[in-house]
Amino acid sequence: MSNPAVPPRSLAEALRARDDDSLAALLRARPDLITPVPTDLTQLATRAGTRASVVRALERLDRFALQTAEALAVAADPAPYGELLALLTGDGGDPAVSAALPRALGTLREQALVWGDDDRLRLVRTARELLAPSPQHPSPTGLGPTVQEATAGMSPGRIQDIVTAAGLGSTHDAVSAVASLTALFTDRKRMSALLDGLPEESREVLSRLVWGPPYGQVTADPAARLRRLLDLGLLVPTAPGTVVLPREVALHLRGGRAHREVEPLPPGVEPAATHRPQVVDATAAGQAYTALATVEELLKDWDEGGPAVLRAGGLSVRDLKRTAVALDVAEPVAAFWVELAYAAGLLASDGEADERYAATPAHDEWLERPPAERWARLAEAWLTATRVSGLVGGRDAKDRTLSTLGPGLDRSAAPEVRHRVLTLLAGLPEGASPTRESVLARLRWERPLRGPQREDDLRSRLAEWTLAEAELLGVTGRGALAGHGRALLGAAVGKAGAAVSGTGAAVSGTGAAVSGTGAAGSKAGAAGGGASGGGVQGLGAQGPGDKLPVHHQHRPAVAEPLSPAEQATASAAAARLLAPLLPEPLDHVLLQADLTAVAPGPLQRSLAEVLDVLADVESKGGATVYRFTPGSVRRALDAGQSASDLHAFLAAHARTPVPQPLTYLIDDVARRHGHLRVGAASAYVRCDDDALLNEILADKRASGLRLRRLAPTVLAAQADPASLLEGLRAMGFAPAAESAEGDVLITRAHAHRTPPRTPPEPVPDGPPVPDATLLSAAIRAIRAGDLASTTPRRHGDQARPATGELPRTSSAETLATMQAAVLTGEALWIGYVNAEGAASQRVIAPIRVEGGFVTAYDHTADEVRTYPLHRVTGVAELAED
Repeated sequence: MSNPAVPPRSLAEALRARDDDSLAALLRARPDLITPVPTDLTQLATRAGTRASVVRALERLDRFALQTAEALAVAADPAPYGELLALLTGDGGDPAVSAALPRALGTLREQALVWGDDDRLRLVRTARELLAPSPQHPSPTGLGPTVQEATAGMSPGRIQDIVTAAGLGSTHDAVSAVASLTALFTDRKRMSALLDGLPEESREVLSRLVWGPPYGQVTADPAARLRRLLDLGLLVPTAPGTVVLPREVALHLRGGRAHREVEPLPPGVEPAATHRPQVVDATAAGQAYTALATVEELLKDWDEGGPAVLRAGGLSVRDLKRTAVALDVAEPVAAFWVELAYAAGLLASDGEADERYAATPAHDEWLERPPAERWARLAEAWLTATRVSGLVGGRDAKDRTLSTLGPGLDRSAAPEVRHRVLTLLAGLPEGASPTRESVLARLRWERPLRGPQREDDLRSRLAEWTLAEAELLGVTGRGALAGHGRALLGAAVGKAGAAVSGTGAAVSGTGAAVSGTGAAGSKAGAAGGGASGGGVQGLGAQGPGDKLPVHHQHRPAVAEPLSPAEQATASAAAARLLAPLLPEPLDHVLLQADLTAVAPGPLQRSLAEVLDVLADVESKGGATVYRFTPGSVRRALDAGQSASDLHAFLAAHARTPVPQPLTYLIDDVARRHGHLRVGAASAYVRCDDDALLNEILADKRASGLRLRRLAPTVLAAQADPASLLEGLRAMGFAPAAESAEGDVLITRAHAHRTPPRTPPEPVPDGPPVPDATLLSAAIRAIRAGDLASTTPRRHGDQARPATGELPRTSSAETLATMQAAVLTGEALWIGYVNAEGAASQRVIAPIRVEGGFVTAYDHTADEVRTYPLHRVTGVAELAED
């Protein structure tokens, strides 16, 4: 490890000086750096400076951490801490910025975007290139190039003219002239005197450029007010007709600030309304029950096989409309329920030649579980799914319509945004619902959009959909997070949003642990940081006697999204909290004289299944109304029930006496049921009552069936048996189908199930965050490789290679050196190529050499290993120190 007293000269040296915990924090914040595991710290530093990795790291910074990086990009390289602070606070200073800056700078250091001591802060080169102002990529600061950069293409004579016009002494070369001009523009007193001597019209020109963009257009013969600015170098021509305001001039006019508005603290999530927690929980529980009923109804509707799968995948617009009508919801809501059932693994395509959607075997298992557990499965699937139903109806990159259950609906940011939105709700007092605008403002602070603000702000749209879907699903009630919703996040149940006590408590923008006293959290990176990369910063700006703002007083004990095992535990806890709030299933209905039955609440499954066959649902709501009709009674008789069975069923489950009209209806339909028999010849009708057959033949409505009499009690038809059954029933008869043996066929719905299917896998948002075991192994390997690559070798050694190369020696030299090291006990530096062809450098202490193998203590692996000698590329002795 490097000497901490010596300032690091590179990012690799800065990483080498870190302890294992600090390296683990870096790899956890930037998991792309560990895929694959770097061979040493030099390779880790190189990978941390690649454009793709730096862009990803910058995109996960909160607004203040990003503003700090932008300020460093326009500061000197290296920059002292004081210069960075001045760029963020300006001449007037800002206590909140001063208090928040150490934490923001710590975030940038932790993520290896900044390295060096406070007196020599360096932004990694790639980040500087991305954030520094340029004509092609303007900086969010609105600043332009420095005087040195702006005058790079200017003739030495012109530079000397500017220096003379500014009242500076002429110099012997352009470099010293530019340095003299820069010194003038950065001297506040002399610069103020220079600007005071300008006419008002010239100062007005500068004021229009001061906050950016810094570029302006001029004619070939500029006006006097512009000519004066050009003569003094306050505007510098960069191209024909284009001038730029130098950075030093803009900073003076801004009072030293790099940004017009610095945001060290996140905007608060403001409560829109506050309800009693009991009301919130009851409302959410009612909606949770409705969610279960809706998903059950959807899958029941598709029980015998649902809509066909489009050739390109997904559900057609027509089928989505039909589903929406069946569920009595809007089409976007129907798309949400369909996608939720798919994410939970309850429906999928059957994979047949005529491919259709249907329930999966997991659906039957799901139905057998208690209601609270069924809800927890749906809620967990929603929270972790990357498919986004809100995109249905939109267009993809190829201008194709996005369809429900179709491709193109995955958005890897969705789980993190859902979790973050619910975490913000958990931070409010119990029963408080947030304003939509404050939630969106907070998310934009935590993950600001780089570049121009686009209308297609996916995170904002995901947040809006999350608020609506959480209410539909019953995670929230009246806009406030319910108790079981809080448990779903893994939060502490009880007093929601427990306050963070003490002063100076803060959360870093990268999910670092809460500092200060009394900070509650279930994992490192507690509330406020989350996985969104943006957290609460700068609470330390308040003094010991200051009262924290409302939005900082309540801090939920919630961490970043949970691991699968932790999420399963949280879901089980949510189910336990929800269970007492759900209504108990009823075992009875109220029969009425108008041939209706009222279910005053949810019914037991067995009772509901029989009623769905025996009666038609007329209306839903707090109570479900069923209507008995001749068709519904015939449907029950077709399913194998007898009239006595139906009478006994109603008597057992009715809290009121069975009305006489209902008894007459059942007996009347049963008396006529099966009087006519339809079988397969092509199709025939037989009946012992020839008068009834005469009546059918005489009915004009039977003309389409093309009936003719074969015998006094038998009619033949050209239609198939199913069409013949439907035709006769439409005419008011109650025929029954019969088998070839003459037995009545019982018609029951046959459930269609797909083969076993797994729920869709979420699309990860980049490489997964490594767990503790992987981090430990990776850091050990990186340290080992770094030890091998940095261990000093003897200067006169013939095998000493160039930096980064493996040592090269002949087989005889390798063997002789190994045998000598066994006798002396010295450590050696070797190059080794494994069976997969991967080359590495290792430091070993040979113990035994025999049979073409060397057994040695491997210092890089910290264990005894055996290596084939033919895979050792070379060997070198280590320096004695």
